Amino acid sequence: MLTIELDTLLREQALQHQDPEERYITDRVNWEQYEKLLNRIGDTAGYRVTYLDGVLEIMSPSRGHESRKKGIGNMLEIYFVEADIEYFPFGSTTLRQEEKSGGTEPDEAYCIGTDKDFPDLVIEVIVTSGSINKLELYRRLKVREVWFWKNDRFSIYCLREEVPVEFVSNCGYELIQNSELLPELDIDMLTECVKNSHPLAAAKEWRQNLRSN
Repeated sequence: MLTIELDTLLREQALQHQDPEERYITDRVNWEQYEKLLNRIGDTAGYRVTYLDGVLEIMSPSRGHESRKKGIGNMLEIYFVEADIEYFPFGSTTLRQEEKSGGTEPDEAYCIGTDKDFPDLVIEVIVTSGSINKLELYRRLKVREVWFWKNDRFSIYCLREEVPVEFVSNCGYELIQNSELLPELDIDMLTECVKNSHPLAAAKEWRQNLRSN
């Protein structure tokens, strides 16, 4: 059934040309089916796959989504260079662990300081909400910080507990004002530059602000 439905989805090439995000969601998918799907899709442009506890979501990002995630990534990499911070980008690499029954492809992801199997920081641009709890997924993968960009602002979550108790509503993450991984980063200034619709001007402004501070 999953193969038939996937064939239908992949034939809908118009999804890649429409700006609104499109999502396909199904459940009762086992790990083997998930991995076969990843192998089948391969590097097909325009699709992101997320899996958690048998629920599978395939998302076709909008142009606006991709533009924003690229802009955030560019700004962060300028910051790493200017601040002389060693970093290792993952991009949208598939992160998955069978024993945790979860896998996803973040918009941007980075290891800070040293290279690792899983990133310290992931960034998700939210245009339309999905059905899978990304914080629960990233908790299982032990991602230390998760940044969501939604409604022209960042929401930053830091992992506090492997088994959520105090922060149960956020799956063990605490909502914080500033990054603990990058404590010198001015989130407000970054936000204003990310909102700039002109990438070159935004990058120049961001670099100038970093150097002046």
